[in-house]
Amino acid sequence: MPQDEKASYNRFLLLVAGLGGLLYGVDVGIIAGALPYLEATSGLNAGQLSSVVAAVLLGSVISTLFAGTLADWMGRKLLMALSGMLFVISIPLIALSHGYEALVLGRLLQGISAGLIGVVVPLYLAECLAASNRGKGTGIFQWLLTLGIVTAALVGMYFSIRVEEVAKLGDPAKLFAFKDTAWRSIFWVSLPPGILFVIGSFMVAESPRFLFRRGRRDAAYAALLRSRTNQQANLELAEMEQAAAAEKAQTSTGAKTKESLLRRKYVVPFVLACVILAFNQATGVNSIIGYNANILLQSGLSDVQAHWGYVVFTIVNFLMTIGGVLLVDRKGRKFLLSVGTAGIILSLVSTGLLFRQTERLRVDSRSPVQSMVTADQKVTLTYNRTLAETLLSAGGNAARQIAARPTSLVVIYSYGDFQAATKAARSDDTAATPIEITRESCVPANKVVAFFSNPFGDLDGARQAPLKIDNALITPLPSQRSGWRVALTLFVFMAFYAVGPGVCVWLALSELMPTRIRSNGMSIALLLNQAVSTSIAAVFLPTVGKYGYAAMFFGFAGCTVIYFITAAIFLPETKGKTLEEIAAYFEGARKKPGLATV
Repeated sequence: MPQDEKASYNRFLLLVAGLGGLLYGVDVGIIAGALPYLEATSGLNAGQLSSVVAAVLLGSVISTLFAGTLADWMGRKLLMALSGMLFVISIPLIALSHGYEALVLGRLLQGISAGLIGVVVPLYLAECLAASNRGKGTGIFQWLLTLGIVTAALVGMYFSIRVEEVAKLGDPAKLFAFKDTAWRSIFWVSLPPGILFVIGSFMVAESPRFLFRRGRRDAAYAALLRSRTNQQANLELAEMEQAAAAEKAQTSTGAKTKESLLRRKYVVPFVLACVILAFNQATGVNSIIGYNANILLQSGLSDVQAHWGYVVFTIVNFLMTIGGVLLVDRKGRKFLLSVGTAGIILSLVSTGLLFRQTERLRVDSRSPVQSMVTADQKVTLTYNRTLAETLLSAGGNAARQIAARPTSLVVIYSYGDFQAATKAARSDDTAATPIEITRESCVPANKVVAFFSNPFGDLDGARQAPLKIDNALITPLPSQRSGWRVALTLFVFMAFYAVGPGVCVWLALSELMPTRIRSNGMSIALLLNQAVSTSIAAVFLPTVGKYGYAAMFFGFAGCTVIYFITAAIFLPETKGKTLEEIAAYFEGARKKPGLATV
């Protein structure tokens, strides 16, 4: 194959993989823009809506667990095509739905698709790209993932502007109809990249390492030649043969050695990948993205400013990921992870200190709010300046000091073993809707959702338990200037995350694992990543409500310190090395040229 055709194929390979990242990003971000309109027009209760949102998480966890096994059974290429087809099927299922079951099924399919893509695309890229391009290729996956999140945010902003225009007409029927059209259109927008990803998946070659392990040496060599020079293909094929011969020689009885993750030469890279994946989520990135508008709102910005701040936040993520893609094969993974995590620590501490200035003045008014609980175990209240003064009047000198200032209220409440927190309400928001505390907003609708909320909770008991107000925390609002400072520190956080962990985490996942355990090891590590993300999402609002944003950001910073130590001290540099060279390093060949000693 001529050299220009090889270059064109490499670009096409990156495009297909990038479309996988785009779908993953859309999966993450699309529900945020659609949910308000779905809630307003679907007729679903709070429990059913929470199930619709949680269905993606359930599907992702299930598919991540089995993605490695499926990739070894059917091949990387076919599994990519399958993941894309599941996404394509989910879109019309959701957008044309008129009932709860179809919505849940569609979202479940989206979650399954996302879980498969998160494992198989980085796996495929690691095994197909030459060592000199592997960082850039996996970086493009992350880059287009961030583009998916930006696209979802911009589409959501577009429809929010259109909804506001229709609302000005004063026709409730037209407003309802447009909101119904809005959430369906938001999902339809994501269909074309899904179709392109499926088509592209059938047009790329299978992973050469998968083919080689299946005994198809000639097919593996042909796959290598599609993206490499003859010399590079011969070298990598020889390395694969040497690795296979070494494995065979280690088998004393002639039987195949059991592919256990607990074998000594696999433990170190597996543990490193798991630590990096777990603490990548412990930076708080998903919660900071998911609750970004709320964070900015409570930092002192207005509603419009907070939502535009979120759009800028996603754009920073997208643009800085480009920088990461350009640097990852020049500066290396270890360097970018070290710099990125150091910057994250500084930005998180700065954000926490800004919130601490006002949160140290907060007052708990749970007793007055508890007295508002009705006989049917509900509370409905409109938080305004008058109610704020009433609640603070019984709080002593500390409360009276902030009574004249605009404040926010967060109520943390529970029914039995299940706890929830209201969104922060501001006393200066004249258009605010009432705070409604009901059993449906706290107690899961079914045992599946209950397991993810509290695995040890008594669901039947919570359905009968009385409402308990755990905290009703009133906090003075920061100034608008303070709000913009918080926005700036969050933009800095996103910039350092994007240029370091955002790009390198997928590389760490795919490069560190030896070939024999790569698919299953990646599944387990990514499942751990999702478990940490789920745990943080579950405790974020209650923790923020009870202890404040400062405590949460300081906690994220503490976890990132461990991430920094792991990257700076224990992680070897893998830039420019073949997968076989990286595996040889962990087997004890620590004097391999170019691999730094951990």
